[in-house]
Amino acid sequence: MKYMLIMRTTDAAVEASKNVDFEEIINAMGAYNESMMKAGVLLAGEGLSDAEEGFVVDFDAEEPIVTDGPYGETHELFNGFWIIQVASREEAAEWARRAPLGPGSKLEVRRVTDTEDFADYADNEYVKKEAGWRKELGTE
Repeated sequence: MKYMLIMRTTDAAVEASKNVDFEEIINAMGAYNESMMKAGVLLAGEGLSDAEEGFVVDFDAEEPIVTDGPYGETHELFNGFWIIQVASREEAAEWARRAPLGPGSKLEVRRVTDTEDFADYADNEYVKKEAGWRKELGTE
């Protein structure tokens, strides 16, 4: 099963992180990433730049509208993610517990859908195409 670990934070956690040596944060994240790689569970992961650099595409109107970000309060935004492949929900929770995050930080853990979630649509043209695309991209 694939799970996405979505990092969230608060304004207080952002302020607190300013008092920590950034190299210490890099080393903690690097060691965590390395442990997931050595365990063979890490499929992908990225940190995200400051939300101020982002933008929002709003689909409420007839035509989508693009506005500068950030969109929402700090605690509503995410600032990075990992995608892991594990045997169970419990294993995903265990990896999430090991993340080197401090007070005010949260990880939202969500299962990534797979082909079984679309079994009722197995004859759909795009469900069939997606299987080929995944092979082509090496993301099966």
